[in-house]
This record gives sequence, structure tokens and C-alpha cells, in this order.
Amino acid sequence: MSKVKSFLWIIALILVIVLIAGVGYGYYRKATMEVKNPIATMEVENFGTVKIELYPDIAPETVANFITLANRGFYDGLTFHRVVKDFMIQGGDKEGTGQGSATIDDLKGDGDTSTYSIKGEFIANGVNNDLKFEEGVIGMARNDYTSYSSSLTEESYNSGSSQFFIMTKENTSLNGYYTSFGKVIEGMDVIHNIENVEVKAADDSEETGNTEVSTPVNPVKITSIKVETNGVDYGLPETLTPFDYMSWMYQQYGLDPSTLTGE
Repeated sequence: MSKVKSFLWIIALILVIVLIAGVGYGYYRKATMEVKNPIATMEVENFGTVKIELYPDIAPETVANFITLANRGFYDGLTFHRVVKDFMIQGGDKEGTGQGSATIDDLKGDGDTSTYSIKGEFIANGVNNDLKFEEGVIGMARNDYTSYSSSLTEESYNSGSSQFFIMTKENTSLNGYYTSFGKVIEGMDVIHNIENVEVKAADDSEETGNTEVSTPVNPVKITSIKVETNGVDYGLPETLTPFDYMSWMYQQYGLDPSTLTGE
């Protein structure tokens, strides 16, 4: 009987050792396993395929926002509405004018049609992002309200939503003032081909005062953007209430903002 007990103890001890070894190996693999960065694949009609490596360790909120919108199909069918040679190409606006942004519903599918913005992840906004704006780097577009008032710095820095741009040439003036969050790893020739399309001033340039010649004569359509996350869930970004410029302007002149909606 004592031999049987000894045998059972030995078996139990072996099982415990195996279990501990298994758990330890699991922790070792988790600690040493390289987590691959997410890769966005963008198809552009009549131009080709572009692959962009995203950097969640540099700009986690922006990457989470881009991944969610892309994989929910937000960018499919939109255009590069702004093309500036030797600078960048910009897209991600569902209005196609440079004035549009995403809604909470676009992000979550909850029916909430309110627009939103996200925190700007760059040095001037208190985030240690050292990715420079060189050729191929993707950045988050934002508004600049400081031309109306120097007091609107924070509102400007945190105004990004869905629009993004891809650099066609290095521009150091953007470093530290815009969110850079990835880089083209395949298809830079496609980006340069888009950069060279024929452009014109926007149709409403006289009304808006924007005479920049950057609107493609023939729309450059994004067929789709999909992101491979390699099994990692990057979650949803923290959303902010976007700055209401029109209401702010009304208040500057002592007017009632509710008259904007006829209330």
C-alpha cells in the first residue's frame, strides 16, 4: 500500500512540475514573442495597392481610431480630395470637401450621428511622438483655429477625426505639431502617381476664400482600406466633443448661438 501511495505522490509531483513548466513557458513566450504592428492595406482605384505599417506604441489613440474606421468600411469609396505636389495627399472626408468628419455611429455603429474628435498625439500637445514627417509617413489632419484667435490652440490640437494625409516629401515644419502614426512600407510609387494628378481650385474657392489649387480634376477614389491587426484588439479611441467654431464666432459678437438652428 505504501508503494502505491509513493507511486501516486510521484505521479502528482510530475504533474505539478509539468504544470509549472507549462505556465512558465507560456509566460516566457508571451514576454519574448514579438507583437507585429498592424498593417493597413489601401486599394486606390486605377492606381494600385499601398501598405502602411501603423505604430500603436507611438500614437495609440490615433491608430485605434484609424483601425476602427477602416475595418468598419468608413474609408471605402472616399477620395483623396486634396493633392499638393512635393508635400502630401489627403483623404478621409466623406463630404469630399475637406470640411467633413466622422460620427460616433461611424466609429461604434450605435446610431449616434454626433461628430467627434480625438486627442492630438504630438509633442506640442504633451505627447512624446518622435516620428518625423518624412516621405511616406501618414499623419492625422486637423483644423487650425489659431488664425482666428491665439486662445484656440487646444481646440486646434484636438480637432482630428477621420481625415489623414500621406507625405510625398519631407516637411519638418509639421514635426511636433501634427500626429504622425505610421509609414508606407509598400506602394510609395502609387502615392507619387497620385501626387502627380491634374489639380484645380475647389469649386467653392471664391465663396470660401481658399484658392489653393489642390482638388483633383478626376476624383482619386479609395476603393478600400482594411487593417490586419494580427489578433490584437486595439479598442476604441477616447472621443472628444469637437470645437463648435460657428457658435464660438456668434458668441464673440454677442449673438445667440441657438439662432444657428432656428431655435
